[in-house]
This record gives sequence, structure tokens and C-alpha cells, in this order.
Amino acid sequence: MNSHRHCPAVLIAAPASGQGKTTVTAALARLHRNQGRKVRVFKCGPDFLDPMILERASGAPVYQLDMWMVGEQESRRLLWEAAGEADLILIEGVMGLFDGTPSSADLARHFGVPVLGVIDGTAMAQTFGALALGLAKYQPDLPFAGVLANRVGTLRHAQLLEGSLTEGLRWYGALSRETAIELPSRHLGLVQASELNDLDLRLDAAAESLASSCDVALPPAVEFAGPDVIAAEPLLKGIRIAVARDEAFAFTYGASLDLLRAMGAELLFFSPIRDADLPEADSLYLPGGYPELHHVALSQNTSMLDAIRAHHAAGKPLLAECGGMLYLLDSLTDVEGTRAELVGLLKGDAVMQKRLAALALQAVELPEGSLRGHTYHHSLTSTELEPIARGLSPNGGRGAEAVYREGRMTASYVHFYFPSNPTAVAALFAPDLDAVFASRPNRRTVAPTMDHLTPVGASLLAKRP
Repeated sequence: MNSHRHCPAVLIAAPASGQGKTTVTAALARLHRNQGRKVRVFKCGPDFLDPMILERASGAPVYQLDMWMVGEQESRRLLWEAAGEADLILIEGVMGLFDGTPSSADLARHFGVPVLGVIDGTAMAQTFGALALGLAKYQPDLPFAGVLANRVGTLRHAQLLEGSLTEGLRWYGALSRETAIELPSRHLGLVQASELNDLDLRLDAAAESLASSCDVALPPAVEFAGPDVIAAEPLLKGIRIAVARDEAFAFTYGASLDLLRAMGAELLFFSPIRDADLPEADSLYLPGGYPELHHVALSQNTSMLDAIRAHHAAGKPLLAECGGMLYLLDSLTDVEGTRAELVGLLKGDAVMQKRLAALALQAVELPEGSLRGHTYHHSLTSTELEPIARGLSPNGGRGAEAVYREGRMTASYVHFYFPSNPTAVAALFAPDLDAVFASRPNRRTVAPTMDHLTPVGASLLAKRP
């Protein structure tokens, strides 16, 4: 497939984290949606919370883009498909514009998407122009659309910021610092969209504030090349997978769930907090989330704890990631010191702390094959179990997360991105492993491609036994 599509698009980036990229991206999405346009939003890098907000703002699913975890071809496919249905594509960057390898700037350059720089204007006047010029000129080959000021105090303040721009930099407007617009955060990032009863009011207020100071015209169209599409094989045909989904377990990639469905699985969602039993299923998926905010309620739902123990005792597949792994431990203690006893399939305990414990992309070599993902958590876990594998960061970043296995249970802090190796994922969930690998005996040890790793990351993976 090599047909090209065209769609207006910008990548929203900033000099650093905390500048308000998500608020601005959500405001832009809601503004254009309220104009009657179909908006598709993407998020750079491994993030679960921002996409929840952006889905509400745009009214459409939000997927991740990343040159390493998602891959160039899959990112290209996602953009190309969006360009065929949308009037506008917005991509929210990650961290600072040039931070990380690959960075948001690398993705923008690769796909030719111009960057819209968001700068927090708090306590700033003419220096705004210097920061804007630096973002625009630091890498001369980076397509740059212009800048938008966030957290502006008054009309006069916005005029000072706009007047500081030089060398023809385009002013995209300003967003007020009104508290009714800002999106609240907690230790892992933004508060989940489902927890904000006034989220739509905040989004509409942000859109109105932005509309009063910016041009609502669409940016120039970007050309997106067609990808080589490979159809998913029906490796999970007829398999029923129970997927935890509630306030405690909500960190799932849309692309991962799409892949399970494309391979033939039926997904059955349930709540470990409220439901008394598991759905009738062949396999169980416990994704990450905020179990530490609900660990007492989880502990009190003893019938669900028993159901999960019975699932494991029956030898059925179970994958638990990060918060899902904490749920399987003997106990979890929150930052206030409140301890709750949980499933107890994974012998050990976890304690929450206010300080970040790990943050890194991860490549993991499992017996089923290589998978990519990331880790981000504030808990410390103690267990006497020996890991079957450890993650490796392509950037040499902190974190070499352990993967534990007992029977068909696999548990780790790593949030896996399933499309990075569909066959390995099918093997994790399939009751019959032989059926998955029957036609591909060599796929268990296929290593991930190294096309988008840094030289350091590629050399580290190449040295692995």
C-alpha cells in the first residue's frame, strides 16, 4: 500500500514537562470539535492518563505514537488511517521537545508534522520570545508551525508575549491560567478522566478561552504516506479474555486491545472492585492502574480474590502488569501506611512511596519472544521469587524490571505494548501454546528489530545472551 493522504496536522510540544501540553492539546481538540470538525489525537510515548482526557476532548480513540515502542511502520499506519477520516490531526508530545531518544522532535521530523510550541507564560514577558526562537531554530530541519502561550494572566500579558516573537514566528494564541481550565494531577500524572465530574465543563471553558485569542483556521495539510499493512493472524480465535477495567485498573493501550480482538479474542471487561466473580473466560488480563487508591475495597471483595486464585489454580493464563501485579501480591501498603491483604498468588509485599521508583522504556526477552513496553511506578516490591527475565532500556535508562512466572501466571512492572510482538502475546494468553507456535517453531526467540534504538541501546541488546 503506497497511496498518500493529506490532512492538517500539528505536534504540540514544550520546552519541558509541566508546561500544560495536555491542557492545550485538549483545548485545541475541543475547540475544533465544537466547530464541527472531526479531530483525531495521538500521544507520543507510553502514556495512559493523557489519552483518557484527549479522548473526551476529541470524541475519538487516542493511540500512542513512538518510533521505538510502537515502531515506525505502525506509527505510519495509524497516522495514515487517521488522515483518511479526520479534518485535523493533533499529536501531543512527551517531556520536552528534544528530550529522549527518540524524541518528539524526531517523530515530527520523520513524518513532516510541524511543531506547535507551548510555553508556560507565568511570570514571563519578553523572554517568551527567546524561548520560542530557541525551540524553532535549535534544529534547523525541524518543521515548526509557531507558538502558543499557556497560563496567561491578562490581555496585556498576552500582548507582551506575542510582541516578543521575532523572525516571523507565528502566534497561535494564548490560554488563560484560570483554575477552571487546568487539569488536576496526582503522583503518576493527570487524574483519570472518569474521576473528573466537571471534565466537559473544563474542556469547553478551555476551548472558549483559546478561541478568544487564536485563529480557528486549520493548519496546512501534511502528506502521510501509506504503510505496508500486515493482517493479524487468528492466533486467539475463540479465546475469551477477562480484562480488569475500573477505577483501580484502567491503564491499557487501545492498540493492544485492538490486537487481541484482531487475533480473534473476545474481551470480557469486569471490575475487581465491584464484581463478585470473574466472567467465564479462558484467560485473565490485569493491567496497571491505581490499586493503591482502592486497595482496601479490593481486599474486601473476597469473592473476587477467590475467583482469581481459582483461575490460577485451574492452570489458566494470567498476565498482570504493574498495578495488576501489585494486586496479586500478599499485601499492598499505601503512602499513609494503610495495609491491605490482596490475592496472594505472588508471594511478596509492596509499599507505596512518594518518590518515583522507576521510569524507563523496556525490552524484555521472554520464552515466548521479545516484547517492548515501559515502566513507571512509585511502589517498591519485595519478593523471594526469582525472575525469569529482566527488562532492558534502549536508552540506558533507569529500570531493569523483573518478570515473574509461576505456572501460566506472568507478572511484571512492565506495561507491555502488545503489537510489538503479536505471536508472543498470543502465547501469553492462549490456553494451548502448541497451537500458537505450530506453524512458527522459531518465533519464540525472535529478537526485536533495532532500527530505532540509539547506538547504546542497540549494542546493549546485541550483547544479551
